[in-house]
Amino acid sequence: MSPKLGLVCITTSKDVRYRTVTRKRLLEHSPDAQRKLLEDLYRDNIQTFDNALRFCESEGIRLYRIPSSIFPFADEDIGREVLAPFGPTLACSGRRALERGIRLVMHPDQFVVLSSDSEGVVANSVKILQMHADIMDLLEQPRSPWALLEIHGGKGQRADALVERIADLPEAIRSRLGLENDEYAYGAHEIYEICLRAGVPMVFDAHHHVVHAKLASYEDASVAEMLHKARATWADPTHQLVHISNGREGFNDRQHADLIAVMPSSYRMAPYIEIEAKLKEEAIRGLRAWSTAAAG
Repeated sequence: MSPKLGLVCITTSKDVRYRTVTRKRLLEHSPDAQRKLLEDLYRDNIQTFDNALRFCESEGIRLYRIPSSIFPFADEDIGREVLAPFGPTLACSGRRALERGIRLVMHPDQFVVLSSDSEGVVANSVKILQMHADIMDLLEQPRSPWALLEIHGGKGQRADALVERIADLPEAIRSRLGLENDEYAYGAHEIYEICLRAGVPMVFDAHHHVVHAKLASYEDASVAEMLHKARATWADPTHQLVHISNGREGFNDRQHADLIAVMPSSYRMAPYIEIEAKLKEEAIRGLRAWSTAAAG
């Protein structure tokens, strides 16, 4: 089978664009007006999410990363209260995704640092993760890495703390959690060992790996090695998810390029690939021939 390619959050075109609101703007309104503003915004963003599902279906895209900001302030009381009545609508949307074979995942933002040495940061991280888990529950997505909540390792040299914090997470979070290697604090080998200890799957990012290890090619033997090691951390290997991007100004540039010009040959064996390129769906379209050839 050919790898299934994933769309990250929005499209380059205006087909999939979400609304947001800043805290400053929200607080300019009375409590009732704040609720009305969030209610309208959530309703619009649910419609955009449904548009995203239709877009993915029409384009043959089998994985969609829901933006973490789809429901601003849903990790606070006011947001939770406004979001709750949309539960039946979200359940319908989530069932539609499952029926159409479109996998839904989320990638909480950089404020999630479970390995922090600050209790306040850890508590806030769990709060943010719980919001993401709540959204997945409202969408009636399984409590498994199929509905992945993916984070980075966070603060370096804190592997033991990270493993301990993961063990203490609520089941709705822990059952969906996955860890991704990064360019600085936790390389691929380090995050792999942490995933084994914590019992969570590893999301291998080949570009983070080559930047971290200062490699000259995606064909370095360690890329295929880490792809296969990461697969072993998935309870269902057919659900393995990896990431790809290319450097903007050079191979080892951590900034993402507009398109994907170079793919690791080992990625032909990857079940799901999130395409982290600036031009989103255009990059996916450019990889269709590669994906089809991978199935041959």
